[in-house]
Amino acid sequence: MAGHSKWANIKHKKERTDAKRGKAFTKIGREIAVAVKEGGADPAANSRLKDIVAKAKANNMPSDTISRSIKKAAGELGAINYESVVYEGYAAGGVAVIVEALTDNRNRTAGEVRHSFDKNGGSLGSTGCVSFMFERKGIIVIEKSDGVDEDSLMMLALEAGALDIEDDDDAIEIITDASSFTDVYEVLENNGYGFALAEVQMLASNDVDISGENQESLQRLLDMLEDCDDVQNVYHNAVFDE
Repeated sequence: MAGHSKWANIKHKKERTDAKRGKAFTKIGREIAVAVKEGGADPAANSRLKDIVAKAKANNMPSDTISRSIKKAAGELGAINYESVVYEGYAAGGVAVIVEALTDNRNRTAGEVRHSFDKNGGSLGSTGCVSFMFERKGIIVIEKSDGVDEDSLMMLALEAGALDIEDDDDAIEIITDASSFTDVYEVLENNGYGFALAEVQMLASNDVDISGENQESLQRLLDMLEDCDDVQNVYHNAVFDE
């Protein structure tokens, strides 16, 4: 796959999320609740829930916590009234940003998201203004270690249906179609691999290199958005200057 390492571009977000693991679990729990309401509590029959369970495991969410979240959601279907909302806009430096939220109050969420953009040199746009620059893909990252046979891993992933594989300095990045993500994930999981990341994301088709003040403004925007309880995921096409 052309362009910068997807894993290197995601590390910034993941490292900050790791520092706020409790909040990350809460957000994943909300995703589980919505998925159960839409498609039922059986991951085998609910592809969206199946994807979220994979994401939860990759984020080191304990299996019993995942199970409790599913059971709780199944028992509280009438109380779950979140709706999915997507915001699109630009950050400083012309960086494209997509914000996915689950909310029970669209006005509150829109206000918080707009304030985050305005305060950090960005601007919200209309639906579709940047989404054409992204594709929904599965990304699976397995960090290299002495026990990982890279050739075997790559062959296994390709045979399972992976689209592309990138050999980064410290990790193997596996890209899949959104529809085949869980198939590839399960094959690798069943063969004993652990994951640094495993989820369906919006991956940018083209990257924007930023540095200096633009990078600082973008990081502040990302921090503010990730602190919003309603915001589930934030995607952008920036590559940070190390």
